[in-house]
Amino acid sequence: MYNNITRRACLEGIVLATGASALGVSGASAAASPRIKLGFDNFSIRALGWKAGKLLEYAAKQKVDVLMISDLDSYESIETPHLKEISAQAKSDGIELIAGTLSLCPTSTKFSNKRGTAVEHAKLLVRVAHDLGTPVARCVLGFMEDRKTPGGISARIKDMAAVLREVKGYAKDHGVKFAVENHAGDMQGWELLQLIEETGPDFIGATLDTGNATWTLEDPMTCVEALAPHVLASGIRDSMVWKDDHGAVVAWTAVGEGVVDFKAIASRWKELMPEQPFVLEIISGFSKGFNYKESTFWPGYETVRAQGLVRFQELAERGKPIPPFKAKEGPEHDQSEQSYQLAELERSIVYCRETLGMGRK
Repeated sequence: MYNNITRRACLEGIVLATGASALGVSGASAAASPRIKLGFDNFSIRALGWKAGKLLEYAAKQKVDVLMISDLDSYESIETPHLKEISAQAKSDGIELIAGTLSLCPTSTKFSNKRGTAVEHAKLLVRVAHDLGTPVARCVLGFMEDRKTPGGISARIKDMAAVLREVKGYAKDHGVKFAVENHAGDMQGWELLQLIEETGPDFIGATLDTGNATWTLEDPMTCVEALAPHVLASGIRDSMVWKDDHGAVVAWTAVGEGVVDFKAIASRWKELMPEQPFVLEIISGFSKGFNYKESTFWPGYETVRAQGLVRFQELAERGKPIPPFKAKEGPEHDQSEQSYQLAELERSIVYCRETLGMGRK
């Protein structure tokens, strides 16, 4: 029996045993590391218009670990007593909450003063997160249009950073970190990394969105590897990317149905950030063209890195056109849209759980 064991196999076994021993765990326990937490963002099923209580009921039925409520309108009230009721409901169901809102950059093209100034809005988000019992508050800078504003995305990053610095003390006093998202084509992963590192990683992290990465001509894996040390939350969906005469077209899809290698992403996720959740934000049914073969496209995109663009183009080489979703007309319109969004999300949950090995329930 022992004669069949090669010297190389023996050495490999010693290395593996030594590595496990150095970590203070056995080989069996090392192999049985916890699965990645799985959840979803309420925007995945926005057509249903559910408030927080109903969203939690659905999350419990789907047996997910995390629910991100990414807007402040999805509560019956943002007063402390109601938020504490939602927090208690989540704890009862064993679901972690992540609070969220949209732009905190006062010069973004999509900033709204509905919640006051950017600083007032940021403080409100912190208070909501605190009342919900979550240390993570997701927010965004803006949208791809901000890349073409005076000063470009670099100027908007500086304006966003100024707001966050002003509320740093308030956030730290409440035990809350901002999780800034690479959102709707505003920042590439390295640009968000710059915002975090230069503003303060002690109170700012990232919401890593794989779908939004493709809207900045970036391969999602590039974004994962850049932001991993700072990820606090996520927005996960797949993308189908294909070439056309003007550049490329991107259509977001359910996870496992696009061209992104999610098995590779899941593996890297487990290596780099095993305690950070995989939060699904499925936004399917339409496509968007990126005409980067035309010179008129590039103002505002001068900071796009060549290596990242090459990896994005490799995605496009593998992709193929897919048709958009069209809701039924007439009285069945709303129902068909709701059913479509539920199906897209639930297929993604199943894929992540059964194919990628995610979820702790």
